[in-house]
Amino acid sequence: MMNNKDFISELARRSGSTLEHTQKKVNALLQVMGTALQDGECISVNGFGVFEVKKRLERVVINPATRQRMLVPPKLILNFKPSTTMKEIINRGGQQDD
Repeated sequence: MMNNKDFISELARRSGSTLEHTQKKVNALLQVMGTALQDGECISVNGFGVFEVKKRLERVVINPATRQRMLVPPKLILNFKPSTTMKEIINRGGQQDD
């Protein structure tokens, strides 16, 4: 698993930028994405996928141990749909076509 520090380090290395500059850019990106998602906008990143907020409707669930029915309230969930290109890259084990 790649944590935030590893991600920033690899991104800085690949872009030839400093860690501090890369961290600021990633933080700005995440703030913009967070604000857009809060405003109900979808974010489409070409070759990567689409982020969107969806509303999960209320539903009734049954506790298997007690057989008691419970109402689960509606809630908003973050959804990600990978692009066809990203799906193909993942299915090839991470190898991109060059």
